[in-house]
Amino acid sequence: MMYPEVRLRRLRQNERMRDLVAETRLNADQFILPIFFDETISQEKTTASMPGVRTFPLKGYDKIASDIQDNGVNSVLVFGVPEHKDAVGSSAYAKDGVVQKAIEGIKENSDMLVISDLCLCEYTDHGHCGVLDDSGYVMNDETIELYGKTAVSQADAGADIIAPSGMMDGQIAAIRMALDDAGHKNVPIMAYSAKFYSAYYGPFRDVANSAPGKGNRAGYQMQCGNRKEAMREIEFDIAEGADMIMVKPAGPYLDIIRDAANTFDLPLAAYQVSGEYAMIKAAAQNGWIDHDRVMMESLLGIKRAGADMIITYFAEEAAKLL
Repeated sequence: MMYPEVRLRRLRQNERMRDLVAETRLNADQFILPIFFDETISQEKTTASMPGVRTFPLKGYDKIASDIQDNGVNSVLVFGVPEHKDAVGSSAYAKDGVVQKAIEGIKENSDMLVISDLCLCEYTDHGHCGVLDDSGYVMNDETIELYGKTAVSQADAGADIIAPSGMMDGQIAAIRMALDDAGHKNVPIMAYSAKFYSAYYGPFRDVANSAPGKGNRAGYQMQCGNRKEAMREIEFDIAEGADMIMVKPAGPYLDIIRDAANTFDLPLAAYQVSGEYAMIKAAAQNGWIDHDRVMMESLLGIKRAGADMIITYFAEEAAKLL
């Protein structure tokens, strides 16, 4: 049957009808808010390229958590800015490191789900995600040994989920073995499985002070045009013991999210990264777009592509609207 018998607009004629037949819905329980702690500051601060994103000192955890939960968000992804940086990122796996203190503070003062980002880039004096040899090459096997130490220290601090983002070969197996050997068999791993070498990370590096001093990360993050390689990366992480998988960034890689959702059965996260957030904020501040509508449309597109959960700096704002 065709028009005029079939009229698709019949199901769009009012808000109640549209809500009834909606195919994709956002749920605040599936939002994860990235949060930053800096052990060099004594008061909360913001960064110009990330308007509205706060960096917290290592105190006031009860208020930080209650503010986030009052806005409807119950899961956070924790990043740290350390006072001390060195060639091997030792602050990343220190028992009293910035992320370890932040995890302990949040867990002691709330019932939030705490996911801990695991990488060395914020902690190395050269800004790369691993240990360098004399030529400046990131050594893979030496690096994943430190990832294992970092994972254990984060789990010891109370992290509910470990999320390794360094894109080293074998990192999931090394972390899983280290966690199991340390008695953390029940701590799951959310793998940054398909993390692309993207220009969308710039504002994050302003906040986390994590830009590489020399060179770039093209030697370990993925080429932007590679779909089949993304599937291989995810397949390998699953084989090594990942409990959840992730695609990063989200908006420019909706096809990868869809491919992953259609191919793999694990819970799938998508990270709407700093550049995606900053562009929407900047356009809205200039009056070029409707902030709330574009924000929600961008999140709905990620969910429609197949993401089960969304890591986004919009988590609190979107949750309040929902």
